[in-house]
Amino acid sequence: MRVIRTALLPAAALVTALALAGCTSGGGDTLSYEDSPLNTYLASAWGGGSDMSIEDQQAQMDQQNREIEELTAACMKEAGFEYVPNLQNGGTIVGDDGVWQPDKREWVAQYGYGVFNNPYNEQQNSGSSEEYVDPNQDYVSSLSESEQTAFYATLYGEGATEEQANDPDFDWSTLDNGCQGEASDQVYGSSSQQDIYTEYEDLLNRISEVYTSVQSSAELKALDKEWASCMADAGFSGYTAQSEPTQKMYDVQNALYEDQNSAYEDFDYENATEAELEAFYAANDPTTTPEWKQHAEEEIEIALADFDCREKLDYTNQSLRLQFAAEEKFIADNKAELEAFRAAAEQANG
Repeated sequence: MRVIRTALLPAAALVTALALAGCTSGGGDTLSYEDSPLNTYLASAWGGGSDMSIEDQQAQMDQQNREIEELTAACMKEAGFEYVPNLQNGGTIVGDDGVWQPDKREWVAQYGYGVFNNPYNEQQNSGSSEEYVDPNQDYVSSLSESEQTAFYATLYGEGATEEQANDPDFDWSTLDNGCQGEASDQVYGSSSQQDIYTEYEDLLNRISEVYTSVQSSAELKALDKEWASCMADAGFSGYTAQSEPTQKMYDVQNALYEDQNSAYEDFDYENATEAELEAFYAANDPTTTPEWKQHAEEEIEIALADFDCREKLDYTNQSLRLQFAAEEKFIADNKAELEAFRAAAEQANG
């Protein structure tokens, strides 16, 4: 089966760019993104604020996956197909457990920004994992090609047409997501949550603007100018903002994965043997290339210089003070609307 690797995008970069540096400080009171007024205020709206242990969260996720799979099986049976609940396809709650520590120099010396040297990948590769077995594979293999097509269309939905996918105004909520999508909506209530996000889209956009306004503020630009001068003195010139080195690493990594995706699209999967498939995957794994190793080494060198400059300037504390002040003002100016959004989101989260 063809698997396209999606380019890894730093999704939090736009909203939490000022916190990408971690929780470092060069003196005074130490701040962290967990102190964010908006983050604290809306924790329950995002489904957070839980005191559940990692074990309890995992148990809850496993139970939700079991419910989804049982509902899916009932739906598939009603449509005339066999389906065994797949209890291996649920998610895994990952605790921090000291894995992500960009506020410590020894961690930065090993992982840089955690892009090419991702500690979670290392943890996953070193751990033991149960071999995945699809309980429905034998049944699906026994079906004719047309029956298989009908099976997957019933399970996952027909999917968007090319015209729909290219239409910026297409309402994705109208798309049939099959038995599994319907079951997921019943368990997670995602349709209700999406309605909330749509209703409060303007508020959510204004929340994002809080962060972009801080990034463009004269105070942060002055701080970035000091940081850039420090980086140039360390041998890394050309940067104008502290967020740029991390973004550069992601951009380079994305380009490598895009090359991999292009190779995947051109490969003849139907006529390839297992040995040819294994050789193809190995040959097109960007993480094993000299380029990957080179970028990983470069990442650590830049990240260490960045870390030292941030420490010298107390960069994280100064930037977070600017961010938190902007958040507090936003809360004060929009309290009624934020309260309404939080209440609606809490109800949708169940």
